[in-house]
Amino acid sequence: MTVSPAPIAVALDAPDLETAARWATQVTPHVSTVKVGLELYLRYGPDVVASVRGASGVQVFLDLKLHDIPATVAGAARAVARLRPAFLTVHAAGGPAMIRAAVEAAPATRVTAVTVLTSLGDGDLDALGVAGPASDAVRRLAALAVDAGAQALVCSPREAAAVRAEVGPDITLITPGVRPSGAATQDQARVATPEAALAAGADLLVIGRPITGAADPGAAAAGIAAALRRVAAGAP
Repeated sequence: MTVSPAPIAVALDAPDLETAARWATQVTPHVSTVKVGLELYLRYGPDVVASVRGASGVQVFLDLKLHDIPATVAGAARAVARLRPAFLTVHAAGGPAMIRAAVEAAPATRVTAVTVLTSLGDGDLDALGVAGPASDAVRRLAALAVDAGAQALVCSPREAAAVRAEVGPDITLITPGVRPSGAATQDQARVATPEAALAAGADLLVIGRPITGAADPGAAAAGIAAALRRVAAGAP
């Protein structure tokens, strides 16, 4: 029986292109998506997408978090749309016109609005002059982004249930800040286990160092994927 890949986006925060491609090859049998972040993209450019996609055709999540005036974001989205990423992130705080510009410029890509970074807590939002708590800010930005045409949202697992209630069933919810039980939280402030994130309504879980920092990233990905399948099947 063929096992479907788990709804995990492995963050390929690698020091070089060869390592990123190797990690992608190791995890691709077990996960649906690999995520290319800003550092890797700026270092190697568009070639990184083809390198991590390989022959498998795995979904690529291009996490560039675009945030600029609408015309500039439209140009950037148009430039990367030819790489055929499944997801492309923009900051919801850029506003409706900016989000709409990205959606129109990359019609074959799910433009994904980042609500509030998972590294930020309520105190950080206060310092930035953003009305909190974080859960309220996330819901406001989620509604704004979806109204502007975003097809996916990034929020922490802690806000996933509230965001799902706010935007309905058709928007893809992507949750970073996912840490298997016992893993270090590192620089994430709002975290949950993979099982809890899925239960809260997330569709795609971003997991990086707990997989890529393991001695065998493929085995680590397989283990988390198996745990998620057990939860989906209702097993203890």
